[in-house]
Amino acid sequence: MLNVVDDVTRECLAAIPDTSISGRRVARELTTLIERRGRPGMIVSDNGTELTSNAILRWCAEHKIEWHYIAPGKPMQNGFIESFNGRMRDEFLNETLFRNLAHARDLIAAWVTDYNTMRPHSALGYQTPAGFALRLTTAIARPAPRDESSARRAIAQTTPTGVNDHRAPVVAG
Repeated sequence: MLNVVDDVTRECLAAIPDTSISGRRVARELTTLIERRGRPGMIVSDNGTELTSNAILRWCAEHKIEWHYIAPGKPMQNGFIESFNGRMRDEFLNETLFRNLAHARDLIAAWVTDYNTMRPHSALGYQTPAGFALRLTTAIARPAPRDESSARRAIAQTTPTGVNDHRAPVVAG
């Protein structure tokens, strides 16, 4: 299972089950995800062989995306994805019997949709990940109000409430 989660919005951007997942497959899935969602500032992951392969190193160079590997044996450096993976395992994977891979893909997609659209998160002010992402996207896209006064203005715009990282890294694990 390859899970890709946005660290800022807490959305599960991809949950890809398969019998095995190579580095080339990860690269293809990330390319598709970037086409759909845009380029991340950074990707953070553990040191799994599929994530440290030559295919991923080449993909990072081609796409000019920074990739940060957590220290070996330090899963809390990537705590949210570890929490997400544990939640998915405990609530869903351990409780579900899959008939085949196609059945697993269908049920996992439904679980991810429920996770993103129906479950509020305290870290997001009790909004769902999809709702928070929509609000964040709207706030970023909205032009700043025009100030005609002669008072000094701030150089940078304020960060929308609940956002703690301007780089919006995507977490793969």
